[in-house]
Amino acid sequence: MSIDHAVAMIGLQADACEELGSPLYAALLRRAAQDVRDGGPCADAIAGYEGAPGPDAIALRLIGGVHALVLTGRAPELAVHFPSAGGTFDPAATDRAWDAFRTTVAAELPWIRDWMTRPPQTNEVGRANLLITGLLHTLAGRPLPVRLFELGSSAGLNLLADRFRYESAGFGYGPEDSPVLLPGAWRGAPPAWLDEEQPPVVVTERRGCDPTPIDPVSAEGALALRAYVWADQPARAARLNGALRLAGTTPTRVDPVGAADFLADVQPREGTLTVVWHSVMRQYVPAEEWARVEGELQRLAAVSTATAPFAHIAFEPRRADNGHRFLLVVRDGSDFAVERVLAEAVPHGLPAWTV
Repeated sequence: MSIDHAVAMIGLQADACEELGSPLYAALLRRAAQDVRDGGPCADAIAGYEGAPGPDAIALRLIGGVHALVLTGRAPELAVHFPSAGGTFDPAATDRAWDAFRTTVAAELPWIRDWMTRPPQTNEVGRANLLITGLLHTLAGRPLPVRLFELGSSAGLNLLADRFRYESAGFGYGPEDSPVLLPGAWRGAPPAWLDEEQPPVVVTERRGCDPTPIDPVSAEGALALRAYVWADQPARAARLNGALRLAGTTPTRVDPVGAADFLADVQPREGTLTVVWHSVMRQYVPAEEWARVEGELQRLAAVSTATAPFAHIAFEPRRADNGHRFLLVVRDGSDFAVERVLAEAVPHGLPAWTV
């Protein structure tokens, strides 16, 4: 039964990769699913994780470990099919790419098995497109300094969202010389409150939490982040590389604790806007812990005031019909019971559109 579950989860991730513009990963993961069913090297690689919930618990760990091997030069025959390593993926050469993938997994089982212990650590930089939108909406009419607290921060890169440049037709926001450019930010017109003439956001504190944080300025940390960016999506890799450069000059603090314990120490502060935000991380938090998180958010809202306000900004998936919608939702401390759905976007954040 667990093998059937693993095969199904890897297949679901393959479908998601195809839908989100990664034909290389879609092709390789479909072959990997069959290899698991057949008891091949991929079955050995994921042994012990077959019953893990969620498609990325298995599939993205497996392919992330293989991608790390490619990026470090340890899989040259596979690298010729990986654009991230200077190669090219030709769908007509899927058989050759798969043979190289399967051979790499078989030859590097200890490496892959170690990688399976690591949760996916993307915290995609493109999701900052939604987070900054929610922040600008919250700041409208009260241009206060901001204290940012992020749940599930990974390497803390999205704590630097105010330093990124966002652009779409007729719209631009953020420093023009930023090393992180997010083009195509909006499908159609952006929301009215996204005014290019707004003054820059002033962030006085940047803190996050993650059970297993990554140090973005270390070689090992940068490799882990790059390995989880899909190998045939160069735009995502480019904005990650830009964010890594920013991280080297603007350090952030990411505490190695769970979300609920992290929030227990947060308090609103006079003369500043306290913001808790997160993006596509709730699915990784057990239900009992999320109940504690919600309790802490309610506490922050209850003790906030007009001169020490609080807001909660979330870009997370919600079930709709047979799939999910990824929605930007803001709750303000002064009216915390009201959820304001401001925008929708693809899972990686670009483009977004108003709802």
